[in-house]
Amino acid sequence: MSDITQTTSVQAASDAETEPRPIVPAKTSMSERWLRIGIPFSMLAAVILIWHLYVTINDVPHYILPGPALVVESLLNDWPTLFPALWITTKITFMALGLALIGGVGLAIFLVQSKWIELAFFPFAVVLQVTPIVAVAPLILIYAPNTQTALLICAFLVAFFPILSNMVAGLKSVDHNLLNLFDLYGASRWQQLIYLKIPAAQPYFMAGLRIGGGLALIAAVVAEFAAGSAGAESGLAFRLLESQYRLNIPRLFAALILLSLLGIAIFALTSFISWLALHKWHESSIKREN
Repeated sequence: MSDITQTTSVQAASDAETEPRPIVPAKTSMSERWLRIGIPFSMLAAVILIWHLYVTINDVPHYILPGPALVVESLLNDWPTLFPALWITTKITFMALGLALIGGVGLAIFLVQSKWIELAFFPFAVVLQVTPIVAVAPLILIYAPNTQTALLICAFLVAFFPILSNMVAGLKSVDHNLLNLFDLYGASRWQQLIYLKIPAAQPYFMAGLRIGGGLALIAAVVAEFAAGSAGAESGLAFRLLESQYRLNIPRLFAALILLSLLGIAIFALTSFISWLALHKWHESSIKREN
């Protein structure tokens, strides 16, 4: 009787050891959080201080390199001019990113249905990606009904391919054992897509989203450079060119700062969306002690 009890206890202990333990995220200490915030801002403050000292000590003219104070003053004084341009660039960027998400995900789902479909259509997407947008922009400007539509098409073409390629890779990298399990239970292709392939492709999609967000902004600015658009519907790219032609270098720096902040905001937003989708289950977003 004692042997049976001992055997049972040993077996229960071994079963407890083999049972998967729940994932417990590592806790971040308060000091580590402050360091993560403080170190980047300290470096930024050091760069601004070096910039100010260099301009002040060497007495650099403001039309060559303005000081930080002059750039901030220009940003405040020219805000009524820069803010509408910032809004136009932001609107084009997010509209292009939204269209790229819809088109990239939809075409990726279509391509993975058959290898022959992928062989037939994927090369055209590659051609669009490898062709420089500066070379394509003049043609788009000719055939597009207006400049804003042309800028939107240019930004869409650049942001489209990273989302497409990442989504195709994610849909094709599903564990074949899980596919066999779904086949065993008689799941339809639609059920496999909704309940298996799309959830498994989320990490790839989120990577494409972060890349596509930055590229959409870059393409919107480059396309506006190529278009040379002006007037009330012009974005920050035109304000950059305008400031350069007029040697208004403080305003040029102010427009550059706004573009950089917009890019940082887009990256932070896409990274936060990725964290929301992945932090509970995917290794790339889980913090561990070791």
